[in-house]
Amino acid sequence: MKKIDGLRACALVLLFAAAAAAQAQGQRRGLPVQPLANGPFEYMTGEPMKIRVQVLARGLEKPWSLAFLPDGSMLITERPGRVRHFRDGRLMPDPIPGVPAVRFSLLGGLSDIKLHPDFAHNHYVYLTYDKPMGDNGEVLTVARAVFDGRALKDLKEIFTVEGATSMSRMLFAPDGKLHVSVYGESHEIAQDPMELSGKTLRLNDDGTVPTDNPFVGRKGYRPEIYTLGHRSPEGMVWHDGKVWEVEMGPNGGDEVNILEPGGNYGWPYVSMGRSYAGPYQSDKFKREGMIDPVVFWVPSISTTGMAFYTGNKLAAWKGNLFVGGVRYGEIPGTGSLSRVVFNENMEEIRREALLTDLRQRIRDVRQGPDELLYVLTDETDGAMLRIEPAE
Repeated sequence: MKKIDGLRACALVLLFAAAAAAQAQGQRRGLPVQPLANGPFEYMTGEPMKIRVQVLARGLEKPWSLAFLPDGSMLITERPGRVRHFRDGRLMPDPIPGVPAVRFSLLGGLSDIKLHPDFAHNHYVYLTYDKPMGDNGEVLTVARAVFDGRALKDLKEIFTVEGATSMSRMLFAPDGKLHVSVYGESHEIAQDPMELSGKTLRLNDDGTVPTDNPFVGRKGYRPEIYTLGHRSPEGMVWHDGKVWEVEMGPNGGDEVNILEPGGNYGWPYVSMGRSYAGPYQSDKFKREGMIDPVVFWVPSISTTGMAFYTGNKLAAWKGNLFVGGVRYGEIPGTGSLSRVVFNENMEEIRREALLTDLRQRIRDVRQGPDELLYVLTDETDGAMLRIEPAE
C-alpha cells in the first residue's frame, strides 16, 4: 500500500509540475496582473443594483478561507501555514499562535477553517491542511483545536487521507455532521469506492463515521464516503435543505452539484471539460447512474469558494449563488466572481461576472453576519474585500 501511495505521489508531483509549467507559459500569454488599487470601487450590476467594493485588508499571503467569530471579528487562513485575526476593522500584525506545521506546495498548505456549530460553548475551530511527511507525499489532515481568543490550543488530528492534497472544504450541516471534500486525481481513483480521493466525506464532529452514512456496512466501500466521482471540489454550502458543491474541471467543465447521499457525479468518465492538451476529457457528457451538474462553465473559470446570498442589504441578489474563480479560459489575470440566478425550481436563468477589471484570483466568498459579502483574493499580496450597497 505504501508503495502504491508513493507512486501516486510521484505521479501527482509530475502532474502539478506540468500544470505549473503550463501556467508559467500561460502567464506570458495572459493579461498583465496588476497590483490591486486602493479602492473603493463602484459598479452598476445586472439586476440592476449599484455596489461598492471596499478593500478591508491587505498583505495576506495566499489567503484561502475565512470564518466569522461571534464577536464580529474574523479568522483568515493563509496557505503557507498561518491563521490571521481581523479585528476592530484591521488585520492584526501577528499570526495566531498554535497553528500546526504544514507542507506548503503548489496545491498544498493550510486551506479551510470552520467553527463548530456550538462554538459559543466549546470554542472548537476546525482546519484542513497538508501535514509535513518528508518524502511520503500529501496527507490531507482535518484537525480540531480550541480558540481562546488569542491562540489555538489542544490541537488534535481527527481525520487524515494519505495521498490527497489539502485543497479541501468543510461544511457543518444542520444535523451537526462534518462534510469534507477530497481532491480527486485525474484518473479512476475518484470512482474507486475503497479510496477517499475524489469524494466528499461525512463525519461526526470528532472524526468518527456516522452510522447512517450511505455506504456503512456495504462491502467494498469506505464508510466515510458521502458522494463520489469528484475532481476538485473546492466549495460546499448548505442551501434549501441540501448540500451544494462546486468543483473545478480541467480545461472547461467546472460544475455546481447538489449532493445526494451515495450519489456518483461522474469524474473522470463524464465531463464537459477538455484535457489541458485539448482533447475532451471523456467521450460522453452524460452517463446512466451519474448525476448531472445544475450549473457548468465552458470555458473554465477555475472555480473556488461559493456562497448563497440570503440577506436583505443586497436585496436584488437574494437567493443568488456566488462562485469565485481564479482565471477564465486558462488565461492568468482573469479572475472573477460569478453570480448565478435561479428560478423557483433552482434552474439557472442567467449569470454575471463581477470584479473582472480587478484582475485578481478570487479564492473565497462568504456572506457575513452583517448581510454583506466578503471576498478573498488568492495572491501573494492578497486582500479581503467587502461588497456593500453603494447607496
